Amino acid sequence: MAKIIFGLNQSLDGYVDHEAFRPSPVLFRHFIELVRGMTASVYGRRTYEVMRYWDENQPDWGAEEREFAAVWRSHPKWVVSRSLKSVGPNATLVADDLEPVIRKLKADLAGDIEVAGPDLARSLTDLGLIDEYRLYLHPVVLGHGKPFFAGARPPLRLLASTLIDDVVIRLTYVPA
Repeated sequence: MAKIIFGLNQSLDGYVDHEAFRPSPVLFRHFIELVRGMTASVYGRRTYEVMRYWDENQPDWGAEEREFAAVWRSHPKWVVSRSLKSVGPNATLVADDLEPVIRKLKADLAGDIEVAGPDLARSLTDLGLIDEYRLYLHPVVLGHGKPFFAGARPPLRLLASTLIDDVVIRLTYVPA
């Protein structure tokens, strides 16, 4: 049985914004290895559209960017959206019936399944399907944006705190 994990970069005031957090080389290496170890990913539409950047090589990429892109492309993705009509390579569109799809993935796969997108995570939290929350806490205050927890924060218990680089700490929580 797979474990469903919701994790994103977050500011001190609780917001996620992919443009506000440039990963250090150490954090980027962490994410390469994290994605390499994932069984699959489930994305909300907006997060998937951001991540589609990795579908096509860019001329200015270095070795690490090419490595991340290759790892990201290699594992299966499910994209939850009612507005998209198609998705890219190695991705499956989920337009309806989210709960049975996620329950089947969880039952049929082994390992970790990443969930990305606060609204999607809220839906899965409401259904009791998130097994772990990983907050990559950055020492910045944004004052705006999309909150990590799109709804009320569920009751959580701290499982671990891990210093990733000299400024980012990962806080790992499980439902209480």
